[in-house]
Amino acid sequence: MQLLQLSIIHSLLVAGGGVLLKLAMERTEPFGWNWNFFGALLTNWQFALCGLVYGAGTLLWLYIIKHFPFSMAYPLVSLSYVFGMIAAMLVFHEQVSITRWAGVLLIMAGCYLIAK
Repeated sequence: MQLLQLSIIHSLLVAGGGVLLKLAMERTEPFGWNWNFFGALLTNWQFALCGLVYGAGTLLWLYIIKHFPFSMAYPLVSLSYVFGMIAAMLVFHEQVSITRWAGVLLIMAGCYLIAK
């Protein structure tokens, strides 16, 4: 049960980092391999927060793989896809098809079987 709880927190951090990264990219000039783009990115607060959130997720992941079997821990990372889909709807107002929801249900069922 502790693995599932930690995996949910880890997945929320990973999905949250992804949301912040997308927000940062939306507020930055068009992508380019130049100093202007990277300078603007490095002064973007969403990008900085994204790094902190991903960093926290990485530290939690280190704890998880140290204390739990990898064969159980790694598949539970897929919960981040579930939270990412929810964030896509709530934050970015994306439409999610029934096929994608079916995929989310399959992911959740697989995580249930692994954590059981």
